[in-house]
Amino acid sequence: MKVTSAQAAKIMRKYDDEMRGILEIEGQSNSFVASVGEDIESVRPVYDYTGTQAKLVELEDKIRVIKHALNVFNSTYVVAGLGITIDQILVLMPQLSRRRDKLREMKSVLPKARVEHMRNTSNIIDYRYANYDIAAVEKDYDEICDRLAKLQTALDTVNNTVEFDLDI
Repeated sequence: MKVTSAQAAKIMRKYDDEMRGILEIEGQSNSFVASVGEDIESVRPVYDYTGTQAKLVELEDKIRVIKHALNVFNSTYVVAGLGITIDQILVLMPQLSRRRDKLREMKSVLPKARVEHMRNTSNIIDYRYANYDIAAVEKDYDEICDRLAKLQTALDTVNNTVEFDLDI
């Protein structure tokens, strides 16, 4: 079947939810407590070990197939207009985000700021000076924000429109 990355993620989420449900039921039914003298069979919960394990393995297999197909798609599909693959975008975006965060701090400093000392016993006042061009930092910050927005928009478009084969 043909799916988009967004559809594949939703299918995986459905399988993950199904697995969690099975595991919760298994946790409640794979053992039980009975009082001495109580008819054990009357309080024994329904539990099929073999069937439960087979269903979990089946869901794990489906999730693995989806993740593999998604990884292959992400590592081979070159995003139009950007000239890089999705997996490269997924590495680039956190790198740019870290740089953006650093630049946000750098652009927010005063060119000259008084340094406060907890126990200043001297009459000497210290100042911290920005040792860079704050305007250049602001320009770089704006460019990175724009590039991140462009990458995210391109990724959203691909995730919701480009289909790949999924055999589950």
